[in-house]
Amino acid sequence: MAETHIHPTAVIEDGAQLGAGVRIGPFCVVGPQVRLDDGVELKSHVVVTGDTSIGGETTIFPFASIGEVPQDLKFRGEHVRLQIGARNRIREYVTINPGTEGGGGVTVIGDDGLFMAGSHVAHDCRIGNGVILVNNASVAGHCHLEDDVIIGGLSGVHQWVRIGRGAMIGAVTMVTADVIPYGLVQGPRGHLDGLNLVGLKRRGASRAEIIALRDLLAALGQGSFRDTARARSGTEVTGMERDVLDFILGPSDRSFLAPRPA
Repeated sequence: MAETHIHPTAVIEDGAQLGAGVRIGPFCVVGPQVRLDDGVELKSHVVVTGDTSIGGETTIFPFASIGEVPQDLKFRGEHVRLQIGARNRIREYVTINPGTEGGGGVTVIGDDGLFMAGSHVAHDCRIGNGVILVNNASVAGHCHLEDDVIIGGLSGVHQWVRIGRGAMIGAVTMVTADVIPYGLVQGPRGHLDGLNLVGLKRRGASRAEIIALRDLLAALGQGSFRDTARARSGTEVTGMERDVLDFILGPSDRSFLAPRPA
């Protein structure tokens, strides 16, 4: 079993739970309600506090702040949680907040994510597996990012927004409405700019699947997303088309980012 290593300058408060092979570098602070699973590494000057659990083999780089109280003026010190999955890479100056009473009390991060320097995940977010937040990207409270989403550098996601599986947000983009799975969004005020073709090819999507998604996107651009999705939901579609249709018909009262008018 791997040996746990704690630098003598680190502060590990009574009650913290450390798995096998945990490595905690210089000047880190780990709070009394924190649980670090096997193989977690805190490089140096990392603060992990609150009721926070971090999955195995996750690495957190210097000056990250994980689990501090939400940036929400309604927060009154109630018991809230932060749950981070396994094998995440959380780079320098990243901030991730727990939930709030008004949002269910928990922020959840999946597995295998990459949170680049200066990125931020706010309270009550649900972040899927394999998500990438590029440098200084910020996700506001109550957002839901499905698996394999990429948020470009210096981009912002408005609170309560959903971003579907495999979508990509370009750099310096403000996302104010829901983004369909596999969509590509870019621009100062983001609009749907086609499909995330790079991501689809990485996922192994076939030519037929991509053509079907393009046809669906063209149909969505002709009218109401929900009306079009309802009309198509009873027809024979590919699995990726079904992802888009189910997302559109999912539980949300927000609008969707649409293609720019021709």
